[in-house]
Amino acid sequence: MLITTGRVRHGTIELDDQSLPEGTIVTVLSAEGNESFALSPDEEAMLSAAIEEAERGDSIPASQLLRQIRKS
Repeated sequence: MLITTGRVRHGTIELDDQSLPEGTIVTVLSAEGNESFALSPDEEAMLSAAIEEAERGDSIPASQLLRQIRKS
C-alpha cells in the first residue's frame, strides 16, 4: 500500500514524489476548497490496515453499516 499526494495539472494527476507503474489502480481522495488532508504515522497505519481488510473482503455492505450507526 502506498499513500502519496499530487495535483491535477491539465487534467492529469501528477504525483509529488512517486512514480507508479503503468496500469496501477488508484483511489483518489480530493480536498475541497483550502482544506488539507494529512495523517499522522498512526493514522496512516490505521488507514492502510483498513484498506487491506477491504481488499481481502473483510467488510460489510454500506446498508448494514448505516443500520448499525442508526442504532447507536
